[in-house]
Amino acid sequence: MIDFAWPWLFLIFPLPWLLRWLMPPVAPEEEAALRVPFIEAFKDRGAGRGRVGLKRRSLWFAALAWLFLVFAVTRPQWRGAPIELPVSGRNLMLAVDLSGSMEVKDFEVNGRMVDRLEATQLVAGKFIERRVGDRLGLILFGRQAYLQTPLTFDRKTVKTLLNEAVIGLAGKETAIGDAIGLAVKRLRQQKDESGQRVLILLTDGANTAGEVDPLKAAELAAAEGLKIYTIGIGADEMTVRSLFGSRRVNPSTDLDEGTLTAIAEKTGGRYFRAKNLRDLGEIYQLLDELEPIEQETQLFRPTRTLYPWPLGTSFVIAALIVFARSRSKLVSQEV
Repeated sequence: MIDFAWPWLFLIFPLPWLLRWLMPPVAPEEEAALRVPFIEAFKDRGAGRGRVGLKRRSLWFAALAWLFLVFAVTRPQWRGAPIELPVSGRNLMLAVDLSGSMEVKDFEVNGRMVDRLEATQLVAGKFIERRVGDRLGLILFGRQAYLQTPLTFDRKTVKTLLNEAVIGLAGKETAIGDAIGLAVKRLRQQKDESGQRVLILLTDGANTAGEVDPLKAAELAAAEGLKIYTIGIGADEMTVRSLFGSRRVNPSTDLDEGTLTAIAEKTGGRYFRAKNLRDLGEIYQLLDELEPIEQETQLFRPTRTLYPWPLGTSFVIAALIVFARSRSKLVSQEV
């Protein structure tokens, strides 16, 4: 449907007629009789009638141009059908480990072995796409923790920046406590206190760096109403080949499951263990169930402005009037 942003401006439509009624008429030009001989005046009567007709047509066209101009200044716009936008009111932060141990290739994707970060990017990227209505943020941590993406509804940007993350970017060690502390700080700065606060922390090791103890950080998070879901990532067995043959090892010996479980329990969350790509995918699907995506909806109507069309039409008509009058004056001067 079409509506108008400023419909009250239709009131200015009779303004030209009002001005013509209030202002005194312009005195007619009499100098033509002094210039043209008496005999020639009779010859130019047809031309005079033509000029009168041109003047009348010009007035009609001027009125039409004014109509289009008034139509334009009321700012017409086309509004499409209402679209439902799901909004959960949830502030959801993702904290992803970029320490050196994330480069261990113990995950299989389409028949090839990939490192833990690539597997995380693949599965978490799909999770991000599904979180319609959540404000998402991204924290990357290694020896230090830093905010890669502040809370935003722009899921595409969050996913892109996650995919651009590189192992070792924040250092080779693991600062789990600092990552939690940074999440608490950023969520505390949110003005909306009614939304739920959730942190999904993914790591493959133990806290080996940072200034904040993970359990102390978890207590602070609980006090701020931040629920933490922890994910321990890494296979529990893989084959290593060397000059002396093949042997099976546990690549996740450094994973501190006790601390990750305690962090989740202190904040009302849960701890998950992802040993392969399927486990990781199931965990993120379970998180969708634990933290439902849609709670309420808002209506959005796409709007497209239309004023350039009547405005352009008004300018074209005005230009034609000016051209016609200029041509008429030129012809009368030649006669």
